[in-house]
Amino acid sequence: MNAVKRKNLAPWLKKSLGQPSRLHEVKKVLRQRNLHTVCESARCPNIGECFSKPTATFMILGDICTRSCGFCSVDKDASPLAVDPIEPMNIALTAKDMELKHVVITSVTRDDLEDFGAGQFALTIRAIKDTISSISVEILTPDFKGDKPCLKTVMDARPDIFNHNLETVPSLYGIVRPQADYKRSLKVLETAKEMSDDIITKSGIMVGLGETKDEVKRVLNDLKSSNCDAVTIGQYLRPTRNNLEVKGYIHPDLFREYEEYGKEIGLKYVYSGPFVRSSYNAEKTVRELLS
Repeated sequence: MNAVKRKNLAPWLKKSLGQPSRLHEVKKVLRQRNLHTVCESARCPNIGECFSKPTATFMILGDICTRSCGFCSVDKDASPLAVDPIEPMNIALTAKDMELKHVVITSVTRDDLEDFGAGQFALTIRAIKDTISSISVEILTPDFKGDKPCLKTVMDARPDIFNHNLETVPSLYGIVRPQADYKRSLKVLETAKEMSDDIITKSGIMVGLGETKDEVKRVLNDLKSSNCDAVTIGQYLRPTRNNLEVKGYIHPDLFREYEEYGKEIGLKYVYSGPFVRSSYNAEKTVRELLS
């Protein structure tokens, strides 16, 4: 895919690329064990900063998705890869090598698998915790098509944070997440909390896709009603020409308004800003909610 040259970006959307040498070093470690990160596959603007810390969001189950969301640059034009049985341990060993204190695990959507990839999530959580006793594990999962036994498989592995993103407001699902369902995603979050009420539940949305302020606030209320603990809100940036166009660059003042509103209605943690992503500064969520 051809990356988009972002001309005329708002001044608050300028960001340093970080240290090239550190970026190369982390990528080398990942390639040695044939691992993927969402940082690379989704063309995240924070990759230089995060890899310099170092932090990384590992992406399991390959780098080819079975869905075609309008915002996402992950490859969806090839056949999904076979599930790698040594991937969980490779991630655990890499997290240990990188001396991570908090690790985030996400995946492509695997509607082709009988368990939608839930088993690999569980194996990865357990491998990490068995390898590094003091680490906290956050997972960012697809919806597993709303399958409760699959969700239970994941929750029984005891992640510290369960994250499932709504991504956008209900009125935009048809173009942003055409194979997903807003109510189903809310139900996934609600059910996860019912299964393990001591595990932090988290979700995130993008803005700048054409949503209204009232719609964003309604989503925050829906998340509060679903007993979601933490929410992230960030600016959508078009990763390639094949993805949806940006409808608006949201001013930092409005991000602050969303954050203040979320806290006012009782959400435990809201992180809102132009460069905020689901796993950006994820350790900050851990410090505030697990301390």
